[in-house]
This record gives sequence, C-alpha cells and structure tokens, in this order.
Amino acid sequence: MSPEHAHPSVLPDGFSGGPHGLGDPKDRRLRKVEMEVLIPKLMRDKARDEKCADLVAKFGDCCKKEGLLLPFFCRKENDAMKACLKKWYEDPEFQRLCKEEYLNERSKFRETGVWHKKDKRAEIRDKTLNTA
Repeated sequence: MSPEHAHPSVLPDGFSGGPHGLGDPKDRRLRKVEMEVLIPKLMRDKARDEKCADLVAKFGDCCKKEGLLLPFFCRKENDAMKACLKKWYEDPEFQRLCKEEYLNERSKFRETGVWHKKDKRAEIRDKTLNTA
C-alpha cells in the first residue's frame, strides 16, 4: 500500500491528510458550512465589535436605561445599529477580508493542530479595565 493511501478516508483529499490529519493547509476550498455559517458569523462579530461598536454600545446603554420600554424608546438607536451592521455585512470588500482571515486561521490550525480560540470574556474584561 502506498503512503498516500495508508489511512483511507471518506473525506475529499483537501479535507483530510495534512500534517495532523486535519486537512491540507494550502487548500483554499470552502465547505458549505464554512461559506454559509462560519464566515458570516465572523463577519457579524467583526462588524459588531469593530466597525459598529459605538452604535452597539449606544443601543445597549439605551436598553439598560429604558428596560421593558426599549422597543418604543430605543428605536432610533436600533435602526442606526442595524443600518451600520447591514452596510458592513453587504460590503464585498469586507466579505473578502473576512473570508481571507478565516482561511488563514484555518490554515494555521491545519498546520499546527491548535485552534486559536478567541476568549470573549477576556476581551470584555480588558475593555472594561482600560475604560475605567
């Protein structure tokens, strides 16, 4: 049996193999779940946390202040936040950048076998300590 067929897999060639059996690090093909779920999630997170952070914070402050009446009193902030998020979500250049970022992270994971998990709690904690 030749070395490339030593460990048969039901997965396509690019999705198995590689240094850790996690896929070829140089493979740039995307699975359906990556295109329809993972990359849009990355886009939403980046738009919310980086591009529209001020509007998201204003909406959050309004929600805290108004409580149960927020649907009536926070409509302006909500509309501004949704418009900003939609603008970035529909921007082709932003989509391309997020896709490249995802592919680079996946490539590193396939090379090393270690997934760089982003710790949201640590980021929030650092933000609150820096602003206080």
